[in-house]
Amino acid sequence: MAISVKENISNRVYFTIFSVSCSVLMFEVSLTRLFSIYLWYHFAFMVISIAMLGIGAAGAMLALFPNRFCSASNIGAYAMFAGVSLLLCYIVSNHIPFDPVKFSWNRLQILYLALYCLILSIPFFFSGLLIAIAFLLYSEKSNLIYGSDLLGAGTGSLVVLILLNITAPEYTVAAASLLCFTGALATCKNKFRALSLLILIINLIVIVIHPDFMKVRMSPYKRLPLYLNFPGAEHLKTLYSSYSQIDLFKSPAVRYAPGLSLNYPDPLPEQIGLAIDGDRIDVITDAHDKSGLRFLEFLPSAAVYQTGKINNVLILDPKGGLHVLMAEYYGAKKIHKVESNPMVIKTVRDNYNEFSGKIYQNNTWTGYGRSFLRTREKGSYDLIDLSMTGASVSAVFGISEDYRLTVDAFKQYLNALKQDGIISVSLYLIPPPRIEFKILATIATAFEQTGIKDPVSRLFAIRSWDSMTVLIKNSPFTGEEIERLKDFSRNKHFDLVYYPGIKKEEANLFVKLSSDEYFNGFKNIITPETRSLYINNYLFDIEPVYDTNPFFHYYLRLKNIKAIYEIMGHKFLYFLEEGYLLPVIFMIVFVLSTIITIVPVLFRSISYGRFKKFEQLKPVLLYFGMLGLGFMFVEITMIQKTILLLENPLYSVATVVTAILVSSGIGGISSSKLSRLSSPFSLLILSSLIVVYSFMQPVLSALLLSLDLIPRMIIWFIMLLPLGFFMGIPFPTGMKILGEKSQTLIPWAWAINGCLSVLAPILTIMIALATGFQVILGLSALTYLLAFFSLKSLRK
Repeated sequence: MAISVKENISNRVYFTIFSVSCSVLMFEVSLTRLFSIYLWYHFAFMVISIAMLGIGAAGAMLALFPNRFCSASNIGAYAMFAGVSLLLCYIVSNHIPFDPVKFSWNRLQILYLALYCLILSIPFFFSGLLIAIAFLLYSEKSNLIYGSDLLGAGTGSLVVLILLNITAPEYTVAAASLLCFTGALATCKNKFRALSLLILIINLIVIVIHPDFMKVRMSPYKRLPLYLNFPGAEHLKTLYSSYSQIDLFKSPAVRYAPGLSLNYPDPLPEQIGLAIDGDRIDVITDAHDKSGLRFLEFLPSAAVYQTGKINNVLILDPKGGLHVLMAEYYGAKKIHKVESNPMVIKTVRDNYNEFSGKIYQNNTWTGYGRSFLRTREKGSYDLIDLSMTGASVSAVFGISEDYRLTVDAFKQYLNALKQDGIISVSLYLIPPPRIEFKILATIATAFEQTGIKDPVSRLFAIRSWDSMTVLIKNSPFTGEEIERLKDFSRNKHFDLVYYPGIKKEEANLFVKLSSDEYFNGFKNIITPETRSLYINNYLFDIEPVYDTNPFFHYYLRLKNIKAIYEIMGHKFLYFLEEGYLLPVIFMIVFVLSTIITIVPVLFRSISYGRFKKFEQLKPVLLYFGMLGLGFMFVEITMIQKTILLLENPLYSVATVVTAILVSSGIGGISSSKLSRLSSPFSLLILSSLIVVYSFMQPVLSALLLSLDLIPRMIIWFIMLLPLGFFMGIPFPTGMKILGEKSQTLIPWAWAINGCLSVLAPILTIMIALATGFQVILGLSALTYLLAFFSLKSLRK
């Protein structure tokens, strides 16, 4: 297994490493958008695992066939192969019939998922092979190689953000492929250089002549394809941004009036469908004919306007604008609209401004409502309207974070209300009851934490046949307000769920349920004396949710899985929606990473009788394994914890990844100049920094939320630099030590680091669902502490 390693490194190699790292990071981030479109957003966490699977496999292949792969002349060829595979693997994956909805009846989906991961990992395999060979051939330059790698990746995360705002995500994949070929041209031999140029030209021709060849395939079980299947449906336009893909369409199935009273006799006005990433469906309603908007009086969400004159209204995430029209219809004088998806506002303004009644012409902001409220004075609003209803009833994946519905969020909402102000929450009824109860438990906890002792007097709730509206008042409801609300409910045939002093015989009158769980649940949860016992004994997890663990839509209790399986009609799909696809994906990725990265290296070592030196191998496994876990734990957690601050998952990914990778690259390069940085004590500093950041991040985020988005991104980027700087030192330090002492162990180090890096992203989400992200940061500090002790052994 002798390898010639003392070759002079060319600056062209650094450029190739930079270009390939930049392109595969662009591909990685593009996949998060592509997964959102043709699967669902919350499969995006798989992307990092897929990337690390390919990178780890490269280390294993290098261990098996060192003399065949390990040559400086191959570096350009691997860059070319990475460029070819980026495009081809995207196209092939786009035609694999993997669909998570089919898991409940088609067991082949497990194989399709495994194939999906394997196919998409191939570009990362070639990029990993390129970089691993560079480490092996030029181990004395590990710091500069590592720096080029991470600086390229950091640049890629910024470039892809720009591209996603101007074109479809499939074309950012094409751009990434072209960039790989640029890197290949720098170091390829003449025959490969000509081949790279030829493939590059062919790619450009195919993209220009046949753009549909790369078009994203959307799951047929998403709501947009279902709505377009109706006779007479028409797709109007598709728009793209780094936030989402928006499709405008017409369909007979679009009839959006959540909970519309059965007493309403007339047709609804014309409505244009608005689909976000093919699944969240909302509508833009024709506002030309004011008489056609009379249906608004027959919605449960109109209840709040029966309490008296409401002038100052804040509507959070109004999407197509139905709740804006309602506020205007009832004569609100000042209506502030805050939409978390800027593309929705732009789409309505640019395409249906007159049709929608110019609802977003003024007093409209983009971003999270909580950030907006930081800029408002206390007691600004008579009403804060929070709608959880789209044009279709759907469950939300349990692994989706929702910072709108935490205790911390409701405390902000209460603070922004006037003395007699009201929060109105509208939601669909998805039996069995759990969403409503979790909302109520969260609200009750927010009341307690703001010093309100009488929550029972500040709540009113009604339901129709498919939706519920909950009113939360900043002061007790008066007798007059209660009578008005009761009259409204009775006239529209809405059922009372709760009001101060409600009697059981007043509930469940119009849309009768066999057992009125809503009445019993609300009464027990809002009453302080019975709340804890009821929540603890309930079938589902309805505990209040906090920012540290913002998975509002996760309701499973492990101890009640059997009972839940029975009550959900023996349907496995529910468990997949709740997040139980995570263990399935974890096991698939674990098996793949073990087979691809560990078994080959293990086999090679046994065949060469190297387990006689297992004592030498242990610190290598521990050191590089802990670096893989620790790095990913920090990166994934910081991405998740930054979503609230930057108001968009992709902005969070771009900012955190760029900051950590760029500063890690600088740290790696700096450690080659300053030998003290390569000491084991850098790991102690890093471990301590992580602990500091875990406590500092919530405080700093709260302070930054009052700033505009760009300053927030810049400040948080700068704040992450010290952490990333020290995260970039341990890996090249270890590689350099192995290069000096035992080069044959470098593939081992690469493989174990890749294997644990594959598992870490999924493991992060699984642990966070149970304990919160604060615990993950504690675990990452512990992994770097273990790496500190193993580095001392590695140096001996």
